Amino acid sequence: VQLQASGGGLVQPGGSLRLSCVGSGSNLDSYAIGWFRQVPGKEREGLLCISSGHDTSYYSHSVQGRFTIFRDSRMNSVHLRMNSLKPEDTAVYYCATRMFTCSGDQETYHYWGQGTQVTVSS
Repeated sequence: VQLQASGGGLVQPGGSLRLSCVGSGSNLDSYAIGWFRQVPGKEREGLLCISSGHDTSYYSHSVQGRFTIFRDSRMNSVHLRMNSLKPEDTAVYYCATRMFTCSGDQETYHYWGQGTQVTVSS
C-alpha cells in the first residue's frame, strides 16, 4: 500500500485544517490508519488512529477534543480534522498503516506517507 498525505499549509491560531491520507495499491478499509507528527529535533509523536472497525484511539492528550479522524471509503482515504489549532501544533504530519487494530507502538506501522507541513502562525 502507498500513502499520500496532503492538506497541510499555513493557518492562523484558532483555525482549522483537514489533512488527507489517500491510499493506493490496497483498500485502506482493511487497515488501521494512524496520524503522527514531528517537529525538527524532536521525536515523532503519535496522535490518534482509526481501526478497520472505525474505532478511534488517541495517543496524545494535547489533541484530544480538537482533532478527529474519519474514513472516506469511496475515496480510499482517511482524514484528520484539526480544529482550534495552536502554534505548538506546527509540525510535519504523517499518516501510516498497520493491520486492522491501532497501536501506540510506531514500530508496528509498516507503510508511511511522505508527510505534509502544518504551520500555525499569525
